[in-house]
Amino acid sequence: MAMTVKLEKRLNPSAAMNVVIPIVSLVAALVVGAVFLLLTDRDPVEVYAAMFNGALGSRYGLAETVVKAIPLMLCALGISAAFRMQLWNIGAEGQFYMGAFAASWLPLTFPELPMLLMLPGMLLAGCLGGGLWGLVPAFLRARWKVNEIITTLMLNYVAILWVDFLVYGPWRDPKGFNFPLTAKFPAAAALPTFGDSRIHVGLILAILLAGVFWLVFEKSRWGFEIKVIGASEQAARYAGMNIKRNIYWVMLLSGAVCGLAGMAEVSGIVGRLQPNLSPGYGYTAIIVAWLSKLNPAAILVVSVLFGGLQVGGFFVQTMGVPASVAAMLQGAVLFFVVGGEFLTKYKLVIDRKEVL
Repeated sequence: MAMTVKLEKRLNPSAAMNVVIPIVSLVAALVVGAVFLLLTDRDPVEVYAAMFNGALGSRYGLAETVVKAIPLMLCALGISAAFRMQLWNIGAEGQFYMGAFAASWLPLTFPELPMLLMLPGMLLAGCLGGGLWGLVPAFLRARWKVNEIITTLMLNYVAILWVDFLVYGPWRDPKGFNFPLTAKFPAAAALPTFGDSRIHVGLILAILLAGVFWLVFEKSRWGFEIKVIGASEQAARYAGMNIKRNIYWVMLLSGAVCGLAGMAEVSGIVGRLQPNLSPGYGYTAIIVAWLSKLNPAAILVVSVLFGGLQVGGFFVQTMGVPASVAAMLQGAVLFFVVGGEFLTKYKLVIDRKEVL
């Protein structure tokens, strides 16, 4: 008896698996995290309970969870636009920084502008900064077939170092005691917040964008084109679809929404441009987008979950547990989500044959 094991593509992937696998991925990530905590003599139940209470157990914790979720929502929505077309935009982090940089230029250059001009101008500048940064890898992909994974990833470091150059150099506040910070933005450049919390209007923008994305990608002709190109470039080309033009438009949209996230962060939270503006929102958003199956409504929900992970990670530091526990859990979730996605599309087939 000879036995061979091979992978076979599923012709009709189960709809139930698309729901079950993300849930199983989360549970598996929690189990892996629990094992690591046990190896360091920590009680995983106690640590997870503290993370949950810190993120969702109080009004303040819940508000901070939403604050952390807003940039994740926007970046994940931006990424999802590119992912639908099988354009692997790993550059949300850099587009976030370029959006923050472009949006910061307006209040630093024209601090006397009224709010009615300042905020729309910052929003437009942020989208433009992120969108144009997304067009660089789009041009390289459309013109010379350069892999966008590599270019978007490398451009992240360029964008981050560009912001560092500005805040350490020409944009550093002369009254800032030599700290690498720009001058504080005027009040007209601050996004309105809800009550006494730090939750700002960026939340409304994210919810509205999620609705727009659903309409565009599920109900419009352009959304259908994006799906077809993502499924098969050859079929799309045969149908007369302009692939190069769609690469430009999709990456422009993807970068613009990530740039909007950067604008919302400097305007709604920080109030100035500074180093380490993002704790990795652009990278975490990749996990959010995958776990949400690129569904805009699911992205909003999963972003809150990951925002809670970040806030809970900071909270457990009071117990002597490193905040990196949250990053470890995020990495474990990504690992199991990617593995689960593979099992959704392929199955193991065992072939047994009699040997004479």
